[in-house]
This record gives sequence, C-alpha cells and structure tokens, in this order.
Amino acid sequence: MKHLLSSVVCKNNEEKQKALVELQNICSQCRACDLCKTRSSIVFSDGRADAPIMLIGDAPGPDEDAAGKPFVGRAGQLLNTFLAEAGLDRDKDFYICNTIKCKPPQNRVPTNEEKRACQAYLFGQISIVKPKIILLCGTTVLQSFIDDDLKITEIRGKWLNIFDDIEVMAISHPSYLLRQHSTEPNSPRWLMKKDLEKVKAMLDEL
Repeated sequence: MKHLLSSVVCKNNEEKQKALVELQNICSQCRACDLCKTRSSIVFSDGRADAPIMLIGDAPGPDEDAAGKPFVGRAGQLLNTFLAEAGLDRDKDFYICNTIKCKPPQNRVPTNEEKRACQAYLFGQISIVKPKIILLCGTTVLQSFIDDDLKITEIRGKWLNIFDDIEVMAISHPSYLLRQHSTEPNSPRWLMKKDLEKVKAMLDEL
C-alpha cells in the first residue's frame, strides 16, 4: 500500500482537485468488471479534496447511482445526523467515497473481484487527498484493508495501524443503524456516537 500512497504528490488544494477530476474521468470510462453494464453512473466521491477526514463506504445504492454521489439516501441522511451531533461537518471535514464506484445489482455485497477492479481508483483517491484520518464504514470496507475474518463489531472504535501517516478507525455502517433504534448505553447507535466523538477529538489534536 505504501508505494500507492506515494505515487501522487499534490502541493495544494487546486492540484488535488485537478488530479481527482482526472482520476474520475478515467474511472468514468472503466470497463474492468461487469458492473459497468448496469450502472447509471459512476459514484466517485463527495466532499473537499483537501478534507482532513476520508470516509470510505462499501458500494453505491440506488439513490447514489441516480445522484452520482455517495451517501445521499436514508443511510446518508442518518450519517449526517451522527456527524453533526459529534461536532463534525460533512461539507467542511470530509471527502467521501466507496470501495467500488458502481452499484451492484440488488444492493448485494461487492465481490472481491469487483473490489480489486476498483482498488486503483480508491488508493488513487487516498494518495491524492492524503487525509489525516480515514474511517472504514462497515465490515465490507474493513475487509478490504485487513483480515477477511474480522467483523466490525470486533474492531469498531479502535485506532488501527494500517498506514504510517494516517489515523484509521472502523465504524458501523449507517444502513445497519437504520435498523437499530435504541440509543441506550452500549447500543449500536450509542456506540456510533462515542466512536465519532473519538474522531472529533483526534481531529482537534492533529
């Protein structure tokens, strides 16, 4: 991973934006897997090129496929609520993308082949943005970076040693939290709030 992270050097926000546009244009022509046959559009990213936090989701859903932006459906709206409650600003603090850029049929989990086909785009985004913090949103994303057997419930909320110069944490996916309504201590929603408070504290420290 380290050589991928050092492959792009952008000195300022303008250069980052230009590099991301170029990468997005290449991605829009991608035919590396069969998802290109069923997508309405690629879902490349949302947010600032110089954002301190990168949030990585698993794959676009129908709302994202239609809009061309990640996390715009019900799960995205819930995510926005959690971020705001933790004192984080989606528009100011985040660059958001997915492990794959095209919607899988029936919202199924992306295959390893599909994730490998999109890997160069994802690591290109990391290399260009160079965030201070990366949030891996859900088990599918977590398994794209570390041991396939790990579950989000086993490791969420902990700072992970994946990159030398980026703080990384796994958090629950908001689509899971749509089915969890309790806010009692140690409930999934309560834990999400606590995890994002850790992220805010880390951001303030960096």
